[in-house]
Amino acid sequence: MIDAKIAIRVQYFFYFGAMGVFLPYFNLYCLEIGLSGFQIGTLSALRAAVLIVFSLLWGHLADRRGIRRPIYILCSFTSAALWALFLWTTDFGFMMAVTLIYGAFYAPIIAFLEAFAMDVLGNTRHRYGQTRAWGSIAFIAVVLIIGQIIDRYAIGFIIIAALCIQAIQAIASIAMPKPGQQRLKERHDTGSLLSGRTAIFLSSAFFMLVSHGAYYAFFSIHLAQLGHGGIFIGLCWALASIAEVVVMILSPRLFARLSVIRVLTISFGVAVLRWVILYMAQSSALIMASQLLHAVTYGTFHMAGIIYMDQLAPAADKTLGQALNNAVTYGLGLTVGFFVSGALYSEGNTAPLFLFSAATALLGGALFFGFHQYARTRNM
Repeated sequence: MIDAKIAIRVQYFFYFGAMGVFLPYFNLYCLEIGLSGFQIGTLSALRAAVLIVFSLLWGHLADRRGIRRPIYILCSFTSAALWALFLWTTDFGFMMAVTLIYGAFYAPIIAFLEAFAMDVLGNTRHRYGQTRAWGSIAFIAVVLIIGQIIDRYAIGFIIIAALCIQAIQAIASIAMPKPGQQRLKERHDTGSLLSGRTAIFLSSAFFMLVSHGAYYAFFSIHLAQLGHGGIFIGLCWALASIAEVVVMILSPRLFARLSVIRVLTISFGVAVLRWVILYMAQSSALIMASQLLHAVTYGTFHMAGIIYMDQLAPAADKTLGQALNNAVTYGLGLTVGFFVSGALYSEGNTAPLFLFSAATALLGGALFFGFHQYARTRNM
Protein backbone atom coordinates (compact mmCIF):
# COMPACT_ATOMS: atom_id res chain seq x y z
CA MET A 1 0.00 0.00 0.00
CA ILE A 2 1.45 3.39 -1.01
CA ASP A 3 1.91 5.93 1.80
CA ALA A 4 -0.86 8.56 1.71
CA LYS A 5 1.56 11.50 1.56
CA ILE A 6 3.43 9.93 -1.35
CA ALA A 7 0.15 9.30 -3.18
CA ILE A 8 -0.79 12.98 -2.76
CA ARG A 9 2.61 14.14 -4.05
CA VAL A 10 2.34 11.86 -7.08
CA GLN A 11 -1.06 13.35 -7.91
CA TYR A 12 0.25 16.91 -7.65
CA PHE A 13 3.22 15.94 -9.82
CA PHE A 14 1.18 14.59 -12.72
CA TYR A 15 -1.73 17.03 -12.40
CA PHE A 16 0.56 20.04 -12.74
CA GLY A 17 2.77 18.22 -15.22
CA ALA A 18 -0.24 18.21 -17.55
CA MET A 19 -0.80 21.87 -16.72
CA GLY A 20 2.79 22.50 -17.84
CA VAL A 21 1.66 21.46 -21.31
CA PHE A 22 -1.72 23.14 -21.24
CA LEU A 23 -1.27 26.55 -19.63
CA PRO A 24 1.64 27.93 -21.64
CA TYR A 25 0.94 26.24 -24.97
CA PHE A 26 -2.71 25.34 -25.56
CA ASN A 27 -3.71 28.89 -26.48
CA LEU A 28 -0.68 29.15 -28.76
CA TYR A 29 -1.94 25.95 -30.39
CA CYS A 30 -5.39 27.53 -30.78
CA LEU A 31 -3.81 30.60 -32.39
CA GLU A 32 -1.81 28.33 -34.72
CA ILE A 33 -4.93 26.49 -35.95
CA GLY A 34 -6.59 29.80 -36.81
CA LEU A 35 -8.80 30.70 -33.82
CA SER A 36 -9.28 34.40 -33.10
CA GLY A 37 -8.42 36.13 -29.82
CA PHE A 38 -12.12 36.25 -28.94
CA GLN A 39 -12.52 32.53 -29.64
CA ILE A 40 -9.45 31.72 -27.53
CA GLY A 41 -10.81 33.81 -24.69
CA THR A 42 -14.20 32.13 -25.07
CA LEU A 43 -12.72 28.62 -24.83
CA SER A 44 -10.72 29.62 -21.75
CA ALA A 45 -13.78 31.20 -20.16
CA LEU A 46 -16.00 28.21 -20.95
CA ARG A 47 -13.52 25.86 -19.32
CA ALA A 48 -13.46 28.02 -16.19
CA ALA A 49 -17.25 28.46 -16.16
CA VAL A 50 -17.82 24.70 -16.26
CA LEU A 51 -15.49 24.40 -13.29
CA ILE A 52 -17.80 26.68 -11.26
CA VAL A 53 -20.86 24.49 -11.61
CA PHE A 54 -19.40 21.00 -11.58
CA SER A 55 -16.77 21.57 -8.91
CA LEU A 56 -19.58 22.54 -6.50
CA LEU A 57 -21.88 19.70 -7.59
CA TRP A 58 -19.18 17.05 -7.27
CA GLY A 59 -17.97 18.55 -3.97
CA HIS A 60 -21.49 18.56 -2.48
CA LEU A 61 -22.04 14.96 -3.57
CA ALA A 62 -18.67 13.83 -2.22
CA ASP A 63 -19.26 15.28 1.27
CA ARG A 64 -22.90 14.23 1.57
CA ARG A 65 -22.30 10.64 0.40
CA GLY A 66 -18.77 10.22 1.69
CA ILE A 67 -17.54 9.21 -1.77
CA ARG A 68 -14.75 11.71 -2.46
CA ARG A 69 -12.26 9.01 -3.50
CA PRO A 70 -14.55 7.17 -6.00
CA ILE A 71 -15.55 10.47 -7.61
CA TYR A 72 -11.91 11.54 -7.82
CA ILE A 73 -10.91 8.31 -9.58
CA LEU A 74 -13.94 8.44 -11.92
CA CYS A 75 -13.28 12.03 -12.94
CA SER A 76 -9.56 11.41 -13.44
CA PHE A 77 -10.10 8.53 -15.87
CA THR A 78 -13.05 10.10 -17.69
CA SER A 79 -11.43 13.52 -18.21
CA ALA A 80 -8.25 11.91 -19.56
CA ALA A 81 -10.29 9.90 -22.07
CA LEU A 82 -12.31 12.95 -23.15
CA TRP A 83 -9.16 15.02 -23.74
CA ALA A 84 -8.31 12.60 -26.57
CA LEU A 85 -11.19 14.12 -28.58
CA PHE A 86 -9.03 17.20 -29.24
CA LEU A 87 -6.93 14.96 -31.52
CA TRP A 88 -9.80 14.79 -34.01
CA THR A 89 -10.82 18.42 -34.44
CA THR A 90 -9.69 21.98 -35.04
CA ASP A 91 -13.26 23.25 -35.49
CA PHE A 92 -14.18 25.94 -32.94
CA GLY A 93 -17.72 24.65 -32.37
CA PHE A 94 -16.58 21.08 -31.78
CA MET A 95 -13.75 22.29 -29.52
CA MET A 96 -16.33 24.17 -27.44
CA ALA A 97 -18.37 20.98 -27.07
CA VAL A 98 -15.31 18.95 -26.04
CA THR A 99 -14.26 21.67 -23.60
CA LEU A 100 -17.71 21.59 -21.99
CA ILE A 101 -17.90 17.81 -21.56
CA TYR A 102 -14.25 17.43 -20.59
CA GLY A 103 -14.53 20.26 -18.08
CA ALA A 104 -17.50 18.64 -16.32
CA PHE A 105 -15.27 15.76 -15.23
CA TYR A 106 -11.99 17.66 -14.95
CA ALA A 107 -13.55 20.34 -12.72
CA PRO A 108 -13.35 18.72 -9.26
CA ILE A 109 -9.91 17.14 -9.48
CA ILE A 110 -7.80 19.94 -8.01
CA ALA A 111 -10.34 20.90 -5.31
CA PHE A 112 -10.59 17.26 -4.22
CA LEU A 113 -6.81 16.95 -4.27
CA GLU A 114 -6.49 19.99 -1.99
CA ALA A 115 -9.04 18.47 0.40
CA PHE A 116 -7.15 15.16 0.39
CA ALA A 117 -3.94 17.05 1.17
CA MET A 118 -5.50 18.90 4.12
CA ASP A 119 -6.83 15.60 5.54
CA VAL A 120 -3.53 13.77 5.16
CA LEU A 121 -1.39 16.63 6.51
CA GLY A 122 -3.65 17.10 9.54
CA ASN A 123 -1.88 19.16 12.20
CA THR A 124 1.05 19.80 9.83
CA ARG A 125 -1.03 21.87 7.38
CA HIS A 126 1.58 24.63 7.53
CA ARG A 127 3.78 22.24 5.53
CA TYR A 128 1.25 22.10 2.70
CA GLY A 129 3.58 24.10 0.44
CA GLN A 130 6.26 21.42 0.63
CA THR A 131 3.76 18.84 -0.61
CA ARG A 132 2.31 21.12 -3.27
CA ALA A 133 5.83 21.93 -4.53
CA TRP A 134 5.94 18.55 -6.28
CA GLY A 135 3.37 19.89 -8.71
CA SER A 136 5.44 22.96 -9.45
CA ILE A 137 8.56 20.87 -9.99
CA ALA A 138 6.71 18.83 -12.61
CA PHE A 139 5.37 22.00 -14.21
CA ILE A 140 8.91 23.38 -14.56
CA ALA A 141 10.29 20.22 -16.13
CA VAL A 142 7.44 19.82 -18.58
CA VAL A 143 7.24 23.45 -19.65
CA LEU A 144 10.96 23.53 -20.48
CA ILE A 145 10.85 20.27 -22.42
CA ILE A 146 7.74 21.21 -24.39
CA GLY A 147 9.16 24.66 -25.19
CA GLN A 148 12.11 23.07 -26.93
CA ILE A 149 9.96 20.49 -28.71
CA ILE A 150 7.54 23.00 -30.27
CA ASP A 151 10.45 25.04 -31.63
CA ARG A 152 11.49 21.94 -33.59
CA TYR A 153 8.22 20.18 -34.33
CA ALA A 154 4.53 20.96 -34.83
CA ILE A 155 2.78 22.52 -31.85
CA GLY A 156 -0.03 19.96 -32.21
CA PHE A 157 2.28 17.62 -30.25
CA ILE A 158 1.00 19.23 -27.05
CA ILE A 159 -2.38 17.46 -27.34
CA ILE A 160 -0.69 14.04 -27.26
CA ALA A 161 1.71 15.09 -24.48
CA ALA A 162 -1.13 16.32 -22.24
CA LEU A 163 -3.10 13.12 -22.93
CA CYS A 164 -0.21 10.89 -21.86
CA ILE A 165 0.40 12.76 -18.61
CA GLN A 166 -3.30 12.84 -17.71
CA ALA A 167 -3.56 9.11 -18.34
CA ILE A 168 -0.69 8.44 -15.91
CA GLN A 169 -2.31 10.71 -13.31
CA ALA A 170 -5.58 8.78 -13.68
CA ILE A 171 -3.89 5.41 -13.17
CA ALA A 172 -2.04 6.75 -10.12
CA SER A 173 -5.32 8.06 -8.64
CA ILE A 174 -6.23 4.48 -7.65
CA ALA A 175 -3.71 4.82 -4.80
CA MET A 176 -5.49 7.81 -3.22
CA PRO A 177 -6.32 7.36 0.50
CA LYS A 178 -9.80 6.89 1.93
CA PRO A 179 -11.11 9.64 4.26
CA GLY A 180 -11.05 8.96 8.00
CA GLN A 181 -14.22 7.55 9.54
CA GLN A 182 -14.38 10.34 12.13
CA ARG A 183 -14.62 13.01 9.43
CA LEU A 184 -17.48 11.13 7.79
CA LYS A 185 -19.47 11.25 11.06
CA GLU A 186 -19.18 15.03 11.49
CA ARG A 187 -22.35 17.13 11.15
CA HIS A 188 -22.74 19.14 7.93
CA ASP A 189 -23.07 22.88 8.45
CA THR A 190 -23.24 24.63 5.09
CA GLY A 191 -24.59 27.79 6.70
CA SER A 192 -21.42 28.15 8.74
CA LEU A 193 -19.37 27.71 5.56
CA LEU A 194 -21.14 30.69 3.99
CA SER A 195 -20.20 33.19 6.72
CA GLY A 196 -19.46 36.89 6.15
CA ARG A 197 -15.74 36.30 6.58
CA THR A 198 -15.87 33.59 3.91
CA ALA A 199 -17.81 35.90 1.58
CA ILE A 200 -15.19 38.66 1.90
CA PHE A 201 -12.34 36.24 1.31
CA LEU A 202 -13.99 34.67 -1.74
CA SER A 203 -14.94 38.07 -3.17
CA SER A 204 -11.38 39.33 -2.80
CA ALA A 205 -9.91 36.12 -4.19
CA PHE A 206 -12.33 36.39 -7.12
CA PHE A 207 -10.81 39.74 -8.11
CA MET A 208 -7.31 38.33 -7.66
CA LEU A 209 -8.05 35.55 -10.16
CA VAL A 210 -9.80 37.94 -12.55
CA SER A 211 -6.48 39.78 -12.62
CA HIS A 212 -4.73 36.55 -13.63
CA GLY A 213 -7.00 36.02 -16.66
CA ALA A 214 -4.80 37.99 -19.03
CA TYR A 215 -1.70 36.19 -17.77
CA TYR A 216 -3.01 32.66 -18.18
CA ALA A 217 -4.79 33.31 -21.49
CA PHE A 218 -2.47 35.75 -23.26
CA PHE A 219 0.98 35.82 -21.63
CA SER A 220 2.47 33.35 -24.12
CA ILE A 221 0.81 35.23 -26.98
CA HIS A 222 2.12 38.51 -25.51
CA LEU A 223 5.67 37.14 -25.54
CA ALA A 224 5.27 35.76 -29.07
CA GLN A 225 4.09 39.18 -30.28
CA LEU A 226 7.19 40.73 -28.70
CA GLY A 227 9.23 38.42 -30.93
CA HIS A 228 10.12 35.60 -28.53
CA GLY A 229 10.13 31.90 -29.45
CA GLY A 230 9.06 28.74 -27.64
CA ILE A 231 12.28 28.37 -25.65
CA PHE A 232 12.04 31.85 -24.13
CA ILE A 233 8.32 31.38 -23.43
CA GLY A 234 9.06 28.09 -21.70
CA LEU A 235 11.86 29.70 -19.68
CA CYS A 236 9.52 32.46 -18.49
CA TRP A 237 6.88 30.01 -17.31
CA ALA A 238 9.53 27.79 -15.74
CA LEU A 239 11.17 30.70 -13.91
CA ALA A 240 7.82 31.62 -12.38
CA SER A 241 7.37 28.05 -11.20
CA ILE A 242 10.91 27.86 -9.81
CA ALA A 243 10.18 30.93 -7.69
CA GLU A 244 6.91 29.28 -6.64
CA VAL A 245 8.73 26.06 -5.62
CA VAL A 246 11.24 27.96 -3.50
CA VAL A 247 8.55 29.80 -1.55
CA MET A 248 6.54 26.59 -1.11
CA ILE A 249 9.54 24.71 0.29
CA LEU A 250 10.18 27.60 2.68
CA SER A 251 6.49 27.99 3.58
CA PRO A 252 6.75 26.58 7.15
CA ARG A 253 9.13 29.44 7.99
CA LEU A 254 6.87 31.94 6.23
CA PHE A 255 3.74 30.95 8.15
CA ALA A 256 5.70 30.79 11.41
CA ARG A 257 6.45 34.50 11.01
CA LEU A 258 3.36 35.86 9.26
CA SER A 259 -0.35 35.17 9.70
CA VAL A 260 -2.37 33.76 6.82
CA ILE A 261 -4.27 37.06 6.57
CA ARG A 262 -1.07 39.10 6.33
CA VAL A 263 0.35 36.76 3.66
CA LEU A 264 -2.82 37.20 1.60
CA THR A 265 -2.68 40.99 1.95
CA ILE A 266 0.94 41.15 0.79
CA SER A 267 0.11 38.89 -2.15
CA PHE A 268 -2.49 41.35 -3.43
CA GLY A 269 0.00 44.23 -3.31
CA VAL A 270 2.68 42.31 -5.17
CA ALA A 271 0.14 41.30 -7.84
CA VAL A 272 -0.56 44.97 -8.60
CA LEU A 273 3.18 45.57 -9.01
CA ARG A 274 3.64 42.51 -11.23
CA TRP A 275 0.89 43.43 -13.68
CA VAL A 276 2.08 47.04 -13.94
CA ILE A 277 5.57 45.77 -14.82
CA LEU A 278 4.19 43.50 -17.55
CA TYR A 279 2.16 46.41 -18.92
CA MET A 280 5.29 48.56 -19.21
CA ALA A 281 8.07 46.03 -19.83
CA GLN A 282 9.73 45.65 -23.22
CA SER A 283 13.10 44.15 -22.28
CA SER A 284 13.55 40.41 -21.90
CA ALA A 285 15.42 40.85 -18.61
CA LEU A 286 12.62 42.85 -16.98
CA ILE A 287 9.95 40.42 -18.16
CA MET A 288 11.88 37.48 -16.73
CA ALA A 289 12.52 39.36 -13.47
CA SER A 290 8.79 40.02 -13.10
CA GLN A 291 8.19 36.27 -13.29
CA LEU A 292 9.92 35.90 -9.93
CA LEU A 293 6.93 37.70 -8.40
CA HIS A 294 4.88 34.60 -9.21
CA ALA A 295 6.26 33.27 -5.93
CA VAL A 296 3.92 35.71 -4.19
CA THR A 297 1.06 36.38 -6.61
CA TYR A 298 0.42 32.66 -7.01
CA GLY A 299 2.63 30.77 -4.54
CA THR A 300 1.94 32.48 -1.22
CA PHE A 301 -1.57 33.53 -2.23
CA HIS A 302 -2.54 29.97 -3.18
CA MET A 303 -1.05 28.37 -0.06
CA ALA A 304 -2.57 30.92 2.30
CA GLY A 305 -5.92 30.69 0.51
CA ILE A 306 -6.09 26.88 0.81
CA ILE A 307 -5.16 26.98 4.50
CA TYR A 308 -7.56 29.87 5.23
CA MET A 309 -10.44 28.11 3.48
CA ASP A 310 -9.71 24.96 5.45
CA GLN A 311 -9.96 27.02 8.64
CA LEU A 312 -13.28 28.54 7.56
CA ALA A 313 -14.95 25.27 6.45
CA PRO A 314 -16.73 23.01 8.99
CA ALA A 315 -15.14 19.59 9.53
CA ALA A 316 -17.73 17.69 7.47
CA ASP A 317 -17.65 20.13 4.56
CA LYS A 318 -13.93 20.35 3.79
CA THR A 319 -14.32 19.05 0.23
CA LEU A 320 -17.19 21.44 -0.48
CA GLY A 321 -15.16 24.28 1.07
CA GLN A 322 -12.23 23.73 -1.27
CA ALA A 323 -14.63 23.21 -4.19
CA LEU A 324 -16.32 26.53 -3.37
CA ASN A 325 -12.95 28.26 -3.18
CA ASN A 326 -11.88 26.74 -6.48
CA ALA A 327 -15.22 27.53 -8.16
CA VAL A 328 -15.28 31.19 -7.17
CA THR A 329 -11.59 31.84 -7.90
CA TYR A 330 -10.27 29.54 -10.64
CA GLY A 331 -13.80 29.11 -11.94
CA LEU A 332 -15.74 32.37 -11.84
CA GLY A 333 -12.69 34.63 -11.42
CA LEU A 334 -10.82 33.22 -14.38
CA THR A 335 -14.02 33.05 -16.44
CA VAL A 336 -14.50 36.79 -16.08
CA GLY A 337 -10.79 37.42 -16.54
CA PHE A 338 -10.67 35.35 -19.74
CA PHE A 339 -13.80 36.92 -21.21
CA VAL A 340 -12.70 40.48 -20.48
CA SER A 341 -9.17 39.79 -21.75
CA GLY A 342 -10.53 38.20 -24.90
CA ALA A 343 -12.80 41.19 -25.49
CA LEU A 344 -10.03 43.73 -24.84
CA TYR A 345 -7.47 41.86 -26.92
CA SER A 346 -6.42 43.44 -30.17
CA GLU A 347 -3.93 41.73 -32.45
CA GLY A 348 -0.39 42.87 -31.78
CA ASN A 349 -1.28 44.82 -28.62
CA THR A 350 -1.63 42.68 -25.50
CA ALA A 351 0.02 45.08 -23.03
CA PRO A 352 -3.21 46.94 -22.03
CA LEU A 353 -4.64 43.67 -20.72
CA PHE A 354 -2.18 43.79 -17.84
CA LEU A 355 -3.27 47.30 -16.87
CA PHE A 356 -6.77 45.90 -16.38
CA SER A 357 -5.19 43.09 -14.32
CA ALA A 358 -3.46 45.60 -12.04
CA ALA A 359 -6.73 47.46 -11.43
CA THR A 360 -8.66 44.31 -10.47
CA ALA A 361 -5.89 43.06 -8.15
CA LEU A 362 -5.92 46.46 -6.45
CA LEU A 363 -9.69 46.23 -5.99
CA GLY A 364 -9.44 42.76 -4.43
CA GLY A 365 -6.63 43.80 -2.12
CA ALA A 366 -8.46 46.93 -0.97
CA LEU A 367 -11.57 44.88 -0.13
CA PHE A 368 -9.63 42.24 1.80
CA PHE A 369 -7.38 44.68 3.66
CA GLY A 370 -10.23 47.08 4.42
CA PHE A 371 -12.45 44.36 5.89
CA HIS A 372 -9.77 42.98 8.18
CA GLN A 373 -8.69 46.43 9.30
CA TYR A 374 -12.31 47.19 10.18
CA ALA A 375 -12.69 43.83 11.98
CA ARG A 376 -9.52 44.41 13.96
CA THR A 377 -10.61 47.93 14.95
CA ARG A 378 -13.96 46.63 16.20
CA ASN A 379 -12.25 43.97 18.33
CA MET A 380 -9.82 46.43 19.96
